[in-house]
Amino acid sequence: MTHGARLHARVLGDADVAAHFSGRAQLQAMLDVEAALAAAEAQVGVIPPRCVAPIRAAARAELYARVRIAVEATETGNPVIPVVRHLTARVEESDAEAARFVHWGATSQDVLDTGLVLQLRAAVPTVIDHLDRGVLAAAGHARRHAGATMAGRTWLQQATPVTFGLKAAGWADALDRVRGRLRAALDGALVLQLGGASGTLASLGPQGPAVTEALAARLGLPAPDVPWHAHRDRFAQLACALGVAAGTAGKIGRDVALLAQTEVGEVSERPGQGR
Repeated sequence: MTHGARLHARVLGDADVAAHFSGRAQLQAMLDVEAALAAAEAQVGVIPPRCVAPIRAAARAELYARVRIAVEATETGNPVIPVVRHLTARVEESDAEAARFVHWGATSQDVLDTGLVLQLRAAVPTVIDHLDRGVLAAAGHARRHAGATMAGRTWLQQATPVTFGLKAAGWADALDRVRGRLRAALDGALVLQLGGASGTLASLGPQGPAVTEALAARLGLPAPDVPWHAHRDRFAQLACALGVAAGTAGKIGRDVALLAQTEVGEVSERPGQGR
């Protein structure tokens, strides 16, 4: 199964998108959150400024054994717990005081969710780029073949004539709609999560809101109106938008496959090696 997935990786997916969801990328995203959190807390006076550099220096994914962290995550039920433990130990090697302030005031879900937001911000624009190209390609076919008559079909049976341009225009229109929904869903999902253990940031005292604003600015994310880690609607909407985009692309692919059948032969792929 694993080897089959690797062989199909470039057929069924996008290598650039997949790279943003590798184990290394996930770990680095969480470490980026931890480093930015320390810097934000120092900025507003929660932790000593001198503690930021040791934490930032240790927040590099290549310093850690990801397999070991993954195994430990099965014991804790949460990858952030072993990540914080190993990060703290690494910082302590150079600065015991700084180690005390690793993950200060945050909870595991803050790091997990905000890390995922950073991954999505890096990955989903590539999917939108693919949709951009799809819209342009379909619109180009619609213009070039506006007068190309072909059989219309209902229940796969021939009906009144249509043009290939109309069919391609339908593809372009559908891809444009899903592209717009995906952009909106991505924008809605790109929000910082910081609430602490119970969503009140109580351990940061009155400086909690200031830390939230400073961390959001450092990560280039909007600050939330309220902590949202118990509400998954943002991620659900993005997942739905991605699913609809995949379904729309699949429908277009099926249209092309049916029209390219030997006994139909109304469209064909561009010639190329191996085709």
